[in-house]
Amino acid sequence: MARNPVTWLGSPTFPKAAHTALADTQLRQNLRKATGTIRARRAAAVAEMTDWEMLRVAGEQIKDDVLARLDTLLVQLEESVTARGGVVHWARDAEEANRIVLDLCRAENAREVVKVKSMATAEIGLNEALEAGGVQAVETDLAELIVQLGDDRPSHILVPAIHRNRSEIREIFQRRMGVEVSDEPADLAEAARTYLRRKFLTTKVAISGANFAVADTGSIVVLESEGNGRMCLTLPETLITVMGIEKLVPSWQDLEVFLQLLPRSSTAERMNPYTSVWTGVTPGDGPQKFHLVLIDNGRTATLTDSVGRQALRCIRCSACLNVCPVYERTGGQSYGSVYPGPIGAILTPQLVGDLTDPQAASLPYASSLCGACFEVCPVRIDIPSVLTHLRAEVVEAKGRTAESVAMAAAAWVFRESSRYEKAQKAGSLARFLARDGRITSLPWPGSRWTSSRDVPAPPAESFRAWWRKNRG
Repeated sequence: MARNPVTWLGSPTFPKAAHTALADTQLRQNLRKATGTIRARRAAAVAEMTDWEMLRVAGEQIKDDVLARLDTLLVQLEESVTARGGVVHWARDAEEANRIVLDLCRAENAREVVKVKSMATAEIGLNEALEAGGVQAVETDLAELIVQLGDDRPSHILVPAIHRNRSEIREIFQRRMGVEVSDEPADLAEAARTYLRRKFLTTKVAISGANFAVADTGSIVVLESEGNGRMCLTLPETLITVMGIEKLVPSWQDLEVFLQLLPRSSTAERMNPYTSVWTGVTPGDGPQKFHLVLIDNGRTATLTDSVGRQALRCIRCSACLNVCPVYERTGGQSYGSVYPGPIGAILTPQLVGDLTDPQAASLPYASSLCGACFEVCPVRIDIPSVLTHLRAEVVEAKGRTAESVAMAAAAWVFRESSRYEKAQKAGSLARFLARDGRITSLPWPGSRWTSSRDVPAPPAESFRAWWRKNRG
């Protein structure tokens, strides 16, 4: 199976990457401060909405309706876009999508393109594919630009450079832009603005993602907070939008629900600062060529899983990341994927489609199952349930292992009360290994446990034996 770019080549499994990240005190400090701030602001913004839970249910139902009628709605979207002067392209996987976009850039003789922040293009590894084909992609979202100039990887869906502090960003700008700048946010923003303005005014092709696409009108919607996206969507002559097939809403009335859910869940704003909508091509206004590239890349396969398919409801708000205790301590890069955090732990393995892959198979275990992610998800994705479902699939995909043999043996013991009582008596002998009521060291495989924690000494008498002696 060819590698799916949704995961980064050579990434270690989550436990190994997390072990490294936990030793980085600066990273943990940056994450704790950023996620804590975003979390508090989101809670305040949501508290203003008396009908928030009703909106969540509406969002869930609309998304489930889209997934149930996806084939019909996609055809409707294609017809609507085509009728308004756009061209729709279909891509089965990352390789096909990248080839389509590269061919479109070459058709316009473009050696450089500007990009709106897009998870879909990161998922398919578009920047790398364009560079290999002789086309330089310039990220215009401030955080994405920081990641790109720093030869780094993103660590958050909404704030890709959340793991960087102001001093680190200043050093990156001075080194890559060749300018002297302080670490004050206003100065850093001005340096980026000056650098990008030249790109906006000279680049003829832009590439964007899409937050939503309205099936009945063919309208594409992008939400952003900086205004750089608006420049990309209006100034170039050609606009190429890359979008996952699940990003549909049936109508403008349905879009209304998500324009309330997304800003408060992501940036903790009542309304998004820049909401850009375009429908095909308008003569004399904006790009005169519009291409929509619809990518599958594992989504159709995910749809076949009755439990896992709810991950496709995701609207990329990142609320689950900001409340996750695991993400707050390990950061997004530990997940080895474009999609970090709780949503990445359920979406990435399904898009990869190969649970025998050690890195993808480790992600469903990157959770304490505390349930905070489900409580904040604006479209009510039951992430804990999907995590446990995927863990079961990982075990099944592994086949016969030492763990599965041990579980089968335990099941055999538990099926018969006499066997269970004998096992209890045998287990009670471990108390002779205890010191001060605790066992600090066990032989393998018990050493896998005692290497990081103690085991309470088992009692000399089981509960069943005590009950029989005292209650008859």
